[in-house]
Amino acid sequence: MDPRLSGLDLPQLYALHALLTERSVSGAAARLGRSQPTLSSSLARLRRHFGDALLTRSGNHYVLTHFAEQIVPLTSVAIAAVERVFGAEAEFDPAQTRREFTIVSSDHGMSVAGGPLVARLSREAPGARIRFTPVTASAISRDDEFYRTVDGVLMPHGYLDLPRRLDLYTDEWVCVLSSDNTRVGDQLTMQNLQELPWVTTFVDPLGRAAAWRQMELLGVVPRVCAVAESFLVLPQLLRGSDAIALVQSRVAALSAAGSEFRVLPCPFDALPLVEAFWWHPMHDADPAHAWLRQCLSELIL
Repeated sequence: MDPRLSGLDLPQLYALHALLTERSVSGAAARLGRSQPTLSSSLARLRRHFGDALLTRSGNHYVLTHFAEQIVPLTSVAIAAVERVFGAEAEFDPAQTRREFTIVSSDHGMSVAGGPLVARLSREAPGARIRFTPVTASAISRDDEFYRTVDGVLMPHGYLDLPRRLDLYTDEWVCVLSSDNTRVGDQLTMQNLQELPWVTTFVDPLGRAAAWRQMELLGVVPRVCAVAESFLVLPQLLRGSDAIALVQSRVAALSAAGSEFRVLPCPFDALPLVEAFWWHPMHDADPAHAWLRQCLSELIL
């Protein structure tokens, strides 16, 4: 064991993660349910251990030092690993488990698969819990360490290259516009796609939908007027404007129903979306994870 670790313990790891996440002693104390003097003492110990201030005052708030910024993701991985180790069950019983599953998902995946999955867990594993977290740059970064900290990712094909996946359902792409958009007739044209303003989700090339990239390859250069990292809210941003959005048909059925919107087929042969559950091979032998995968495989979507 590294002798430098002899003066540290698990509570110190939690204190470090809370301090760097909350960026304040009071916030870390509230997060952990401890007193501020206790967290102040932990911060002093951690500063001595690392030889770094970790938090420095800037005006009326604290900011992370350069070193602290570097170790923030490491603390998240360490906390996730500790909780996974001590939360493991020698024998898994859905009816008795208190397991929390963490799934990274876009609102598209949550809105389609989330409800049926939660319904099944509430029936068969009432003590279990699912924590859905939003898709971030880390989730599509292909960083092996990140995928070790979550149970899986609900994402379409084309973003991840994890060796384990379970295909869940397919979805079609459609175009949504406000019903009072007078610039579009009964059918969309490629010229409409070029001339109309767009509202969209991710503008980062790594996060763009395959159909969006396909549209660009066909020569359309969309003029983006608004970005919101949620497919479900895109139709709401179209109200009273000439803008257009590209969304999944299942999302359109949820958020663009009614007379306020028009849902039209794409004027090009957009490749269907294939949604899948992706996971790291380290979870293969985990009986709780195997049960989760079975639940997902049996969903009717």
